Parts: sequence; structure tokens; C-alpha cells
Amino acid sequence: MTTPVPGPVRPPATVRPDDARRALVAGSVGNFIEWYEFGIYGYFATVIAAEFFTPDGGSEVEGLVKAYASFAVAFFFRPVGAAVFGRFGDRVGRRPALVVVVCLMTGATAMIGLLPTYASIGAAAPWLLTLLRILQGLSAGGEFGGAVSVMTECAPPGRRGLYGAWQSFTVALGLLAGAAVAVVLASVLTASQLHGWGWRVPFLLTLPLGLVALRLRLRLPPDGPDALAPSAPAPGGRARGGAGPEGGARPRPGETGRAVVLGVGRMMGWSAAGYTFLVVMPSYLQSTLGTTFQRALLGTVLANLGFAASILPAGRLSDRLGRRTVMVAGALLIAALALPLLHLVQDPGAPGYAKGAALFAAGAGVGLMAGPGPAMLAEMFPARVRCTGLGLAYALSNAVFSGCAGLIITEVVARTGNVDVPGYYAAATCAVSVAALLTLRGDDHERALR
Repeated sequence: MTTPVPGPVRPPATVRPDDARRALVAGSVGNFIEWYEFGIYGYFATVIAAEFFTPDGGSEVEGLVKAYASFAVAFFFRPVGAAVFGRFGDRVGRRPALVVVVCLMTGATAMIGLLPTYASIGAAAPWLLTLLRILQGLSAGGEFGGAVSVMTECAPPGRRGLYGAWQSFTVALGLLAGAAVAVVLASVLTASQLHGWGWRVPFLLTLPLGLVALRLRLRLPPDGPDALAPSAPAPGGRARGGAGPEGGARPRPGETGRAVVLGVGRMMGWSAAGYTFLVVMPSYLQSTLGTTFQRALLGTVLANLGFAASILPAGRLSDRLGRRTVMVAGALLIAALALPLLHLVQDPGAPGYAKGAALFAAGAGVGLMAGPGPAMLAEMFPARVRCTGLGLAYALSNAVFSGCAGLIITEVVARTGNVDVPGYYAAATCAVSVAALLTLRGDDHERALR
């Protein structure tokens, strides 16, 4: 039996279309900034490594390992942010939590663009960079839980998968925007200009973006999404969108923890394959295959275009066929094709269009998991712990399988000389995710959020 307790959860009401759209935009924009920033850090990893971690002419691999170690540190603070801001969002409200995290993310990212390098202040530079990365990790950890809760709780009946997919779609938009900025800078600036000041520009651009996000989030309804959650049932008597009245019940001891662990398993392949093909690929192509910076970025843009193209259709399809069917298909696709696609990219004799198609297909496979993923996680947790629970599952999965992807791949390739490591990594994690995803019920998409 569950015991109702007082709290911020209110009786469900019908969402007005304007409120639903406002929740969708406000939830998406902060996520766009988050992934734009994480993308540009990955794309400029070789530059950041030279300016902050290997000022005395250390090897490129050594610098990349240190840069990705700083990258991973931020991810390991994501679960802390998910717990702190998720609890805040569950207890106080979604809007204030989302306002705080976007301010923290914007401030920390803009400060990176102003940070003195090792040549200016010595050993303090990498430590300050790591501190700012930690602040970004805390804010990013709180971003996902609040944003996905708002977007799925306010979704119209039968469109929860599509609304949640916008969270993943803004991941693609953020990564593509970061890649576009990197390509432009690499094309118009010399190498010395790029290392001297050009790398700062994309970080400073987050300041106006953050102000736009702040304004949008301040316009969210003050009572939070629980006051707006739709309760209209789908044909057959099951409410297909919104939170049901049982959302105010306290979960049984250990129930949330078990759901978090299961959520990590279901997300593992999405996290690992996503970062392998969408973020880590540029530095892998440069350091391992000797590809130029511009060509490596172009390949990453193609992978991200494939990712973006499949996300919204996958989310919409999951509203019809179920989350399990679509996400398992994506995980199986990556598990089966990761190595063959990587071999094609590595082949110096393969035509450029074939390599581009391979990277596009890899991104599309990740999109099949990322589209339904946010709605799948939201459906695992009751309203009272939704921000915390889905935020922790997402943050833990990303901390272990995304944040460490660049570090693991770069270090293992350097030690073993095996250039197939990225393919093995993506395939193995997706295979584990298939097993976890098969535990989903086929009709979860038709049930009301708890």
C-alpha cells in the first residue's frame, strides 16, 4: 500500500495549448545550451588540451587524456546536480529549478571563455577550468530531470513520446550548432588565431543564449506542471498523457532506487554510442587516423544530422508502437553495425560519400534510442520523485558511459593500438541496453503518468 502525503502535487487539470507549447520551448532551450557547450568542449578538445594541459609541448595523446579527464569530472557531478536540483524541483516546483540551472550553466560556460590559459597563470588554469566544468556538471544534472518532467507532464494525450523527443532533438541541435561554430572558426581563422583567442568565441556565445532561455523559463506557469497535467483518457479508458491522480503517493522504500538502476541500463547504449559517434569522433579521427580538423568536424556534422533526422520520427513512432519496440530496434542496429561502420570510416580507399553515409547511419541509430528515451524515463517514476528519479538515471548513465567515453577510447587506443575500440565500446553497451529495454511493458506509452 502507498501512503499519500502532502506536497506540491495538485489535482490534474487540462493543459491549454499555449501552456503546452510554452512548456515545450522553455524545457528545450536550456537543454540546447547545455549540449551546445558540451559539444564545443569536445570539438575543441585538441585546442583546449594544448592551451591548458600540455603547455610544455607534451604529446597530443597526453593532452587529450587530461582534457577528457576534466570532461569526465563534470559528468560525475551530474548525479549530484540531479539529486539536488531534482529534489528542489519535486518539492518546490519545476520552474524555479529550471531557472536556477540555466543561470548556473550560462555563467559557468561564459566564464570558460574568459579563463586565462596555462601560459598566463600557470598550473591554476587547468584547476580553474575543472572547477567551471564541475559547475556545468551540477547544472546539467538538474537540467534533464526538470525539463523532461515539464515537457512530458504537459504533453497532449497520445503525444508524450513526441514531446519528450524534443529534449533529445535539442541535443542534436546543440551539438550541430557547436559543430557549425567550430567549422566556421576553423575555416576563417589561422591555427595561431584559433589557439590564441578563437576557441573562446563559442563559449562566450552562450551568454545571449542563456538570457533568452531565462526569459522563457520565467514565463512558465508559477504553479508548476503538476497543476497543468492533462488527465484526458485515450480511447479505451487509459489516460495517454499527463499525470494521474495517484502521482501524489509516496513510492515504496527502494522502489525509486531500483527504477534508477534499471533506467541506467536502458540508457547505457544511448549514452555510450551517442558520445562515441557524436562528440568523441572528431578527436578520434584526428589523433588516431590523422584526419584534418576540418574533415573530422564535417564527419561529426553528418553523424549529428543523422541523429537529428531520426529523433522526432522515433518519438512519434513510439507513441504508436511503444517505447520498447523503437528503442530496441535502435540498440540492435548500433550493436550490429558499429564495427562495420567504423571499418568503413577507417578505410583510406573508401569513397567520401560512403564514409559520410556510414556516419549519418550511426547517428540515426542513436536517434532511434534518444527519441523515445525521455518519455520512457518519465513513465518509470511517479510525479512526486520524477525530477529526481529520471534525472539521476540520466545523469548516472551519462557520467559512466558518456563522460568517460573520450577518456576510455583515447587511453585504450593509445595503450593497445587497436583503432576498433570505439566500435567495440558502442556495440557492447548497446547489447546490454537491449536486455534492459526488453523488460519494458509494451503498453507503457498508453498509460497515464503516475
